[in-house]
Amino acid sequence: MVDYFLSLNPVCQAFAAGLFTWALTAFGAAFVFFFKNVNRKLLDILMGAAAGVMIAASFWSLLSPALDYAEADYGKFAWAPVTIGFLFGGFFLRFIDHIVPHLHLSKPITEAEGGALYNKKKLSKSTLLFLAITIHNFPEGLAVGVTFGALASQVPNVDISVMAAISLALGIGLQNIPEGAALSLPIRAEGKSRTKAFAYGAMSAIVEPIGAVMGAAFVMSMTNILPYALAFAAGAMIFVVVEELIPESQSGGNSDSATLGLLLGFVVMMILDVALG
Repeated sequence: MVDYFLSLNPVCQAFAAGLFTWALTAFGAAFVFFFKNVNRKLLDILMGAAAGVMIAASFWSLLSPALDYAEADYGKFAWAPVTIGFLFGGFFLRFIDHIVPHLHLSKPITEAEGGALYNKKKLSKSTLLFLAITIHNFPEGLAVGVTFGALASQVPNVDISVMAAISLALGIGLQNIPEGAALSLPIRAEGKSRTKAFAYGAMSAIVEPIGAVMGAAFVMSMTNILPYALAFAAGAMIFVVVEELIPESQSGGNSDSATLGLLLGFVVMMILDVALG
């Protein structure tokens, strides 16, 4: 099975990795069939750990390789394309965040919270929550795809291993579990059926395999944009961490536990990337 995966085209590997991260989101969403709710402290710790995983992945799996790739073409100015890509990734997610109606998980799920947005767009609170998670799942899939696509590059003195790409997919997949639960359980509490709540949670990450394929195909067709693409994915992921995951983990009154979870998640992802990469 492993040998078969390693023999695949990087785009196919990216698609398989995207399906894996999506499956773990569905696994988290399936908690709705077994629990009415999840202990808030535990959820905050898991959300903090998810933030730590994404911060570590942004550096070791994306920014560090981006600098290596950029150095081959830009020398001492390798920071320039990485800076441009990183900022563009964050600003792009901010733009999408602005134009797509959604609710933030860290705020109470009430009619009042939806406010004018709920009334104007005629969207249910469940849909607004779904859109919030979906927006933030796309860059995760893109990051996985860009990393696998980079495997096909032939840049001298730059080496990114398939195990490093796998470790990124594994890290993102693990942090998707609490995200799936954090979406399906509130939707269930809102009065929706368990099946519908699960469907919302699971389908919020269907964009990940799509983003993975797009990212891999794009960088394989234009290898010179690799430092920009890797940094773009990192910037988008950091935006998600600061905009959603950290506020969510800190909003339940368990800030110390959530912070420790972030540190643990960071260390686990660092170990995965260094050990497997």
